[in-house]
Amino acid sequence: MAKTTLIGIDVGTTAIKAILIDRAGNRLAGYSRSYPISRPRPGYAEQSPDDWMDGVLAALADFRRYHDLSGLRGIGICSQVNTHVFVGANGAPLLPAIVWQDGRSDEDAARLDALVTPQQKLAWFGGPMPIDASHALARLSHVERLHPGIYAQTAHVLLPKDYCVMKLTGAVASDPIAAVGLVDRSLNYVNELLDLVPGARRKLPPLFEFTHVAGKISDGLPCAGTPVVVGAMDAWAGMFGVGVAKDGDAMYQSGTSEIPGIISPTIHPTPGVILFPPYKGITVHAAPTQSGGAALSWLGGVLGRAPADLGALAETVPPSSSVPLFLPHLQGERAPLWDSASRGAFARIDARAGAGEMVRSVMEGVAFSVRLAFDALESSSGVKVGTANIGGGGSRSDLWCQIRADALAKTLRRTAGPDSAAIGAALLAGLGTGEWPSLNEAVEQIVKFDRSFEPSQVRRAYYDEKYGKFQELYAALRPFNRAYDSGDASP
Repeated sequence: MAKTTLIGIDVGTTAIKAILIDRAGNRLAGYSRSYPISRPRPGYAEQSPDDWMDGVLAALADFRRYHDLSGLRGIGICSQVNTHVFVGANGAPLLPAIVWQDGRSDEDAARLDALVTPQQKLAWFGGPMPIDASHALARLSHVERLHPGIYAQTAHVLLPKDYCVMKLTGAVASDPIAAVGLVDRSLNYVNELLDLVPGARRKLPPLFEFTHVAGKISDGLPCAGTPVVVGAMDAWAGMFGVGVAKDGDAMYQSGTSEIPGIISPTIHPTPGVILFPPYKGITVHAAPTQSGGAALSWLGGVLGRAPADLGALAETVPPSSSVPLFLPHLQGERAPLWDSASRGAFARIDARAGAGEMVRSVMEGVAFSVRLAFDALESSSGVKVGTANIGGGGSRSDLWCQIRADALAKTLRRTAGPDSAAIGAALLAGLGTGEWPSLNEAVEQIVKFDRSFEPSQVRRAYYDEKYGKFQELYAALRPFNRAYDSGDASP
């Protein structure tokens, strides 16, 4: 009898990552293909949707070529969100995809946010949900204002996972959680909000559950006839992929950006926190930052080193005053600050600082940005986190995980593999095709861990003091960054 298998695909910010697993969660094969982000103007970040599909099709073809897929039950796709592709009636992109890092819609976001009262946000979302430059409605407004011809031709505005599902099956579908900021707590589009941009509601896809089978892969494509579920955003797929599914559980996903989150039905409205509507009894408080692995990749480029090699530089550098303070806002910051004008900075550099000290500085700075996020999350959820499950490519460094545990004063339990979002996507495919009766059973069956990182009490004072200075640095630079961003500092 053929082995039952599932495929999970993560359409990430920098690469396609796919995994083939069996029902027990054993990793049978993996596939990865990177692709670029184009930055044609300051503040812009774009991708070609063709790059996503090329990677998806290559992964499926690779699995089919080298493995017996006669027992393949389903395919799940998750993706980066707040990345939008405007497509015409024939499904072809009308513009390059606008990536979540893109800030071109700042003006439209500010205008829309000013039109929505705090009372409306509380009624719709349960908390002070920000409308920022990555919000779908801000993107729709921007295109409608500056490219009315393209806006008129737009049939659908899709997330990467939804675009790939459409290309594979012909079905146009999304889920209500990925539509965060557009749906209310009943998981329905907020028409009063969408009416702020003419025609916006008609361009958004219909919403289904994560596990709904959107369709089957079309004839002529690899794995033709295989069911494909609607899937979820990377944060939710990754949450399941790191074993977080119950009230009180906490996650820490580390990739291009850092995404901490807590599951809790308790809600204390807290500025800066993304509060997702309840889904299947799960209420998630999340705080995605702008830069995690992206900051280390940037430093690797500056030093002429591959990011994977940077850890060795920092291994022999102890926490001390020789390590500068780093603000990782290389392209603004998301949660909990939502400050697109902020920029990165090194502070307190002296002659002792070499490459190792700079690497450790970046690792610490990213950890402090997550500590700030967890502070807001604990306030929002009413949960004091002692242990968080960590996964993603940025969790593979033992050194960085220990720095994070020390800086956060939390135990971090690390998943055995780096592909937590792809694992979660495969898990949703299995739920959608009847492989497990419940989410919790699926999580317990397939998620595995390799070790835990305990916070050092000896280093507690060092990190507490430096975290305070991290907050002071941001506050001190904020007026300068805002003036510079507004053009006041231009010649």
